[in-house]
Amino acid sequence: MNYFSLNKKAPNTSFKDAVIKGLAPDKGLYFPEHITPLPKSFFENIDQLSYSEIAFQAIKQFVSPEIPESVLKVIIEETLNFNFPVIELDNNISTLELFHGPTMAFKDVGARFMARCLGYFNTNNTKVTVLVATSGDTGGAVANGFLGVKGVNVVILYPSGKVSDIQEKQLTTLGQNITALEVDGVFDDCQDMVKQAFLDEDLTSKMQLTSANSINVARWLPQLFYFMFAYKQLHHKHKEIVFSIPSGNFGNICAGMMAQKLGLPIQHFVASNNANNVVTEYLKTETYIPKPSVQTISNAMDVGNPSNFIRIQEIYNNDFSILKENLSSYSFTDEETRVALKDIYTTYNYIADPHGAVGYLGCKSYLKNNSNSHCVFLETAHPTKFLDVVESVIKTKIDLPPQIEAVMDKEKVATSISNYEDLKAFLIQKNKA
Repeated sequence: MNYFSLNKKAPNTSFKDAVIKGLAPDKGLYFPEHITPLPKSFFENIDQLSYSEIAFQAIKQFVSPEIPESVLKVIIEETLNFNFPVIELDNNISTLELFHGPTMAFKDVGARFMARCLGYFNTNNTKVTVLVATSGDTGGAVANGFLGVKGVNVVILYPSGKVSDIQEKQLTTLGQNITALEVDGVFDDCQDMVKQAFLDEDLTSKMQLTSANSINVARWLPQLFYFMFAYKQLHHKHKEIVFSIPSGNFGNICAGMMAQKLGLPIQHFVASNNANNVVTEYLKTETYIPKPSVQTISNAMDVGNPSNFIRIQEIYNNDFSILKENLSSYSFTDEETRVALKDIYTTYNYIADPHGAVGYLGCKSYLKNNSNSHCVFLETAHPTKFLDVVESVIKTKIDLPPQIEAVMDKEKVATSISNYEDLKAFLIQKNKA
């Protein structure tokens, strides 16, 4: 499979090079040249397939021939060594739990898949620096996924004071080949610095950079597995399945749309936003206006200019009318999110995290006019990652799972930076070490 830049001003490239480069030379995101739908029999017989078999069939066209099938099967087995349960709350609403991995966030799958792909490609142990910006969960998942990978150094930028204490612990306490940079700013500042680094020829001439944000095809594409796993669990009971995805950088919902392009019978998508509602406004006005991000209690979604939205537009051939047929979007305040957390707990005896609560609100909004649908909201992180918010709302103490307990007493190690010049100087110095 070859990949092209969505800015259309760079040469097409292989999966291997797309993974290693992260971003195209013309600043564009990479996108596969073609998408071949899976045969109808795949979905008709999906009950007979394991998660690993489903994932293998879904992803192999996007990584061939660079990764042999035998190697791909091992990568998938190592990536998917935890469960993805669907919990039905009532006849119209379910939640897909994506927090059963090592860092208790949905990004574990993409980070683990990408780390193994990069490890396979980096056969000569050439020094590669993975540069990643995080608004919360990406940093911990990438740190865990790449921990100890030979020849790979990971540098994580996160906004100071704008991630939860547990999220910060997960990305600042591992050591080894993982370094955390605490940025005086918001997530968009972190993301802008990462993009600037990739385009800085003075820097890239000195070191090999790649990204582990969802701009990287190996981080983004494996997220399409989730939607197939949910379909396997639900399709016998519910024919019209809709997904409500808490959306920040829009990588997860974009991957769901790729699953739809592969033939997965998804009726509709709901992009559930917090106050960072650029896409919600775009669907109302057809005018895309990035905004500075604002801080909310669903911090992993605090993105004012979602990188992956250009991929979504490509999936629907940049046709606004087709996009609107497949996508609805709603935005919700922190107060509405708190009310939803309480409602989910009192009505269903289920503890959600703030991001899942936003997804739940998206379900409720969509179902008002589509009562025959079954809406699945994605529970993208374990509620204990947001203890102060969740416990204050539901008035119940939540036990810490082992994955969280393991980092609580570790010492934070992070370097403070304020601007791109600080980042560049740090990277050059680290590369010399």
